[in-house]
Parts: sequence; structure tokens; C-alpha cells
Amino acid sequence: MAFINGKKVEVENKNLKEIIIEQGYKIDRIAVELNGSIIKRVNYADYIINKEDKVEIVCFVGGG
Repeated sequence: MAFINGKKVEVENKNLKEIIIEQGYKIDRIAVELNGSIIKRVNYADYIINKEDKVEIVCFVGGG
């Protein structure tokens, strides 16, 4: 299991893009940090998430 925003999540054989979609996030409205490093959106599918990885997903919110 990996940690996504502090919660344990089963992630076997899934890439970062798949996990983001499963968690209900819109890819064009987030920033992602994996084990302390910011990941570029175009590279989300390149990262396979492993046990004990720490993923932080931050949503952009508009307002006025």
C-alpha cells in the first residue's frame, strides 16, 4: 500500500495517472508530489507507484 494524501491506498501495478483518475481528480486541475518531488503532468503515466510511496495531490481552486 502507498500513501495518498496521508491515507493508505492499494496501488498494485498502477501508474500515477491511473491512481489520480481512480481517486476522482481532474488531471488538469492538480499538482502532484511523489516522495517529495513535483511530477510534471505529462509524466504521470510514467511512474508506477510502489509500496510505501507517498503521493500528495493538491487541487487548484478558483475564487474571487
